[in-house]
Amino acid sequence: MPTIYVTRRIPENGLAMLREKGFTLDVSEKDGVLTREELLLALRAKPYDGVLPLLTDTIDGEVFDAVPSAKIFANYAVGFNNIDLVEAKKRGITITNTPGALTNTVAEHTMALILAAVTRTVEGDRFVRAGRYEGWGPMMFLGMDLSGKTLGILGAGRIGSRLAYHAKRGFDMNIVYYDVKRNEAFEAEAGATYHPTVEGVLECADVVSIHVPLLDSTKHLINAERLRHMRSTAYLVNTSRGPVIDEAALVDALKNGVIAGAGIDVYENEPELAPGLAELENVVLAPHIASASVPTREGMARLAAENLIAFFEGKTPSNLVQ
Repeated sequence: MPTIYVTRRIPENGLAMLREKGFTLDVSEKDGVLTREELLLALRAKPYDGVLPLLTDTIDGEVFDAVPSAKIFANYAVGFNNIDLVEAKKRGITITNTPGALTNTVAEHTMALILAAVTRTVEGDRFVRAGRYEGWGPMMFLGMDLSGKTLGILGAGRIGSRLAYHAKRGFDMNIVYYDVKRNEAFEAEAGATYHPTVEGVLECADVVSIHVPLLDSTKHLINAERLRHMRSTAYLVNTSRGPVIDEAALVDALKNGVIAGAGIDVYENEPELAPGLAELENVVLAPHIASASVPTREGMARLAAENLIAFFEGKTPSNLVQ
């Protein structure tokens, strides 16, 4: 039966599924991301038939060469920008991911970041904890109402569409969006207005939320020039991938009042932050936890296991990347 290397412990339900099918599992005992050297050393230890990596593992030609027996890498993530697909294809290696399981959780977390940012809740929390609260004041921590405002969505896929549902149905927001492909079904369902350019969304939105994959074409999708297209009263939220924002440019924009605030869950050089970001009061910072619910993480484990089981049973995995 197949022997699989798992680069970090994931929820037990997925591991149990594989063991029940007779798979042999070697799970990294390190409570953290493996260094490059640790990953290569681990993969060279045995002729593994498959690997279950996480989005924090960089999987490239050198990694594939370290374990030439492995014919499938079942990524525990919806994204797959951590994997060199060109090198995988050269070697005939199957790549899978875990989409769908985290759609609603990420959309809800995004809504939470929006609410926290526009209501200045986190600022208020810090203010109270610092012992500075001396009573109610009519001009203290004035924020923005969402009802009747415009939410701009960059990337109207599963998560962006679900966020639009929450914003429209729950907060009576207007929806505008940009995507590389117009989605008329989404427009009808969400009452959304399509803009053919990113700038078109930035210029008319009160809140902009990013939901694009990390590709060469989306790296620094939001840069200094595009930030200047946003309203000075607007907020930027990112729960997709860190490098889609030029983080240094975001710090400058937040410092200089180019935009009002931001909610950020992912970072350009995780876990490091751009200098000055953590010191700003007008940004809510979360530690890459948009998909962090028990049902979602277990759902991702189930999908990763199902992909491996299907592959070794000679079937096409449901979540095939290539």
